[in-house]
Amino acid sequence: MTVADFISEQRELFAAANPISRSLSAKASAWRSGVPMHWMRDWATPFPIYVNNARGATLTDVDGHAYDDFCLGDTPSMFGHARPELAAAMAEQAGQGVGFMLPTETANTVGMLLAQRFGLPQWQVATTASDANRAAIRWARAVTGRSKILVFDGCYHGMVEDCFVALYDGKPANKKGLIGQVRDQTETTTVIPFNDIPALEAALQTGEIAAVLAEPVMTNCGMILPQPGFHRTLHELTARHGTLLVLDETHTLSSGPAGYSGEHGLQPDMLVIGKAIAGGVPAAVWGVTSDLAARMNVAEALAGPGSSGIGTTLSGNALAMRAMHVMLTEVMTDDAYARMLEGAETLVAGLRDVIDTHDLPWSVVHVGARAELIFAPQPPHDAAAMRKVLDHHLLEAFHLFLINRGVLIAPFHNMMLISPHTDSAAIQRLAAAVGEFAIAQQTFQPV
Repeated sequence: MTVADFISEQRELFAAANPISRSLSAKASAWRSGVPMHWMRDWATPFPIYVNNARGATLTDVDGHAYDDFCLGDTPSMFGHARPELAAAMAEQAGQGVGFMLPTETANTVGMLLAQRFGLPQWQVATTASDANRAAIRWARAVTGRSKILVFDGCYHGMVEDCFVALYDGKPANKKGLIGQVRDQTETTTVIPFNDIPALEAALQTGEIAAVLAEPVMTNCGMILPQPGFHRTLHELTARHGTLLVLDETHTLSSGPAGYSGEHGLQPDMLVIGKAIAGGVPAAVWGVTSDLAARMNVAEALAGPGSSGIGTTLSGNALAMRAMHVMLTEVMTDDAYARMLEGAETLVAGLRDVIDTHDLPWSVVHVGARAELIFAPQPPHDAAAMRKVLDHHLLEAFHLFLINRGVLIAPFHNMMLISPHTDSAAIQRLAAAVGEFAIAQQTFQPV
């Protein structure tokens, strides 16, 4: 059969097994696209899976199907769903009040915990990583007096217009998904390939770049690893040219207790952490060096009181602070990371065994507790090369196949995440399902 035939068959299997989700989906006309957030339709299924509950690393839908969850909300639930420590703290804080626009004693403790864990002495809170990245960009422009930022092709830093640029046939342009934006973002944003040191040096030599905003490992266009020496050179070049280095650890927090930066000794001027830092409660944090904090103070003084306009009323609310305190003290422990990293090693070994057993032209990229199956013999080094191997029909077929076998991975490409609750049996089931798909896809006829 063709891959289209296979997808049609898998859709029919899913629809037959999920009548309640299908019924609920038919009643969701009040939501544009039929869901509260359009990304909920990015799964390969013909209609959304409606969730009944989730515990640990298992999600159960309204039709009673239990799934091994390797998506984990695309990272917010990285440490497990429905953590009892978090639930108890949330309930208690809700009874004491949620939003005051004033600090609590817990907030002081959270600030110290962030400084100790991630090494940067000064912090601020945002409601999402999008907000944190937006703040980082504006402060970078304010303190440097420069208008441009630099991002890497294939990046995603949340809903930040400045970052919605890409390279199309090597030429920078607004991303096609930047709907409704009339401004040409390439006027103030430079975009270059990841791992391209000559392009980086050329861009920084102009003296126009206020900040480089980057994930330590690219994770949003397929996982792309930094080449040996890339981060060292990135740090040296930004420092030499007076450009701030902003690292977005929203996904790479899965690398270890202090994120990828802590594990690899990176030294950013700003560090952004979102999603999992509050266990899924909407919150993000961003930290800065002492030197940068002093420069920010000068810029703020020049603007005058009440003029910065950076931040939202909900940022730093007591509920988010309480959630972060629980995560930093009780959940994001060394033992939890040890279990996650061990599980990821087991998963990677299982995936590579499938590749070897079936002699597949596939590969695996692995960073911390996160892994990705690439439908190419060698992992690409930049987004342009990754786009060439992202076979969207094959990806849809693969995701549907896994879902019909009770396995969820991130709906965007083939990213898989291990939580402290992910057991060896779940990992074995995932590897076995990948093996079954490997056999099935070898029978696909050319379209």
